[in-house]
Amino acid sequence: MLPLSLLKTAQNHPMLVELKNGETYNGHLEACDNWMNIKLRDVICTSRDGDRFWRMPECYIRGSTIKYLRIPDEVIDMVKEDIVSKQRTKQQGTRGRGRGGPVHRGGFGSRGRGGPDKRGGRGGPR
Repeated sequence: MLPLSLLKTAQNHPMLVELKNGETYNGHLEACDNWMNIKLRDVICTSRDGDRFWRMPECYIRGSTIKYLRIPDEVIDMVKEDIVSKQRTKQQGTRGRGRGGPVHRGGFGSRGRGGPDKRGGRGGPR
């Protein structure tokens, strides 16, 4: 399970973010990008010693400052179900096709001796 796929699935769900400096942010994930920068809404920020609190309508957190994320178990279960369903559809789509296409003698799409124009293997004048 990749962290970015987990974050994309967690959008609009509550989460807790702890930063490397010790501050924590509780809020609903609104957006994320490939660098794990996240945007939270309805945020409660807690100082590193835990004695001060702030309420913010939204905040943006740079991904390189994040120590860890706490995501609800239901989101993790959703990601696991997505992975299983994608594996099933991938297996069903490739079943019975062999090496990737219609069967030809000689393989590699009938390249080689005696093709449709009977010219031989390497070509030459038509």
